[in-house]
Amino acid sequence: MKIKINKKLKYTLILLLILTTGTVITCNHIITKTSDEFVYNDVNTIPHNKVGLLLGTSKHLKSGRENMYFFNRIEAVVELYNAQKIDFIVISGDNGKQNYNEPLDMKNELIKQGIPENKIFLDYAGFRTYDSLIRMDKIFGQKSFTIISQEFHNRRAVYIAKHLKLNAAGFNAKDVDAYNGFKTKVREKFARVKVFIDFLIHKEPKFLGEPIEIQ
Repeated sequence: MKIKINKKLKYTLILLLILTTGTVITCNHIITKTSDEFVYNDVNTIPHNKVGLLLGTSKHLKSGRENMYFFNRIEAVVELYNAQKIDFIVISGDNGKQNYNEPLDMKNELIKQGIPENKIFLDYAGFRTYDSLIRMDKIFGQKSFTIISQEFHNRRAVYIAKHLKLNAAGFNAKDVDAYNGFKTKVREKFARVKVFIDFLIHKEPKFLGEPIEIQ
């Protein structure tokens, strides 16, 4: 009896592994394929949008070192703005903890790089990419905009935007090297599965609020 139970458990675990792997592969393939024509590496070919959505991340890693995802996104925003491909920037990120403020850190860095303060709007309730995109529509009134992050992140964000009937393009900031980005890339695989779960359960953002006019 014990041998039969062990065999049943073994086959169940194998089946679960196969199903999980298949789900991850399928979700990643759909998002990558669907987003292909909407992500850009060249500032000269990306269409103009009034507003760029800068997706937040921390300025420093837990080790205290600079987070190159952060600084590469800043560089990408400056490149877009200087090329007159965006006129305003919404920075959407996490401000849920004391002494942790992604939007403000990014704003300060953009100002250092010469972006006028009156061109920058802060979204402190962008706790998830999904929330940031819904809030661009519901709070900031933008149906068409440019998303700025690394390519793997842009593809997921663009896919979500298309599902929400928003006209979004993604401008790819420089990635980080494979060693430093490994954990992030693994998390991204499962974040893409979560996208479809959010769609299935009609997930709502944590906060909305009063509309903010960009002009």
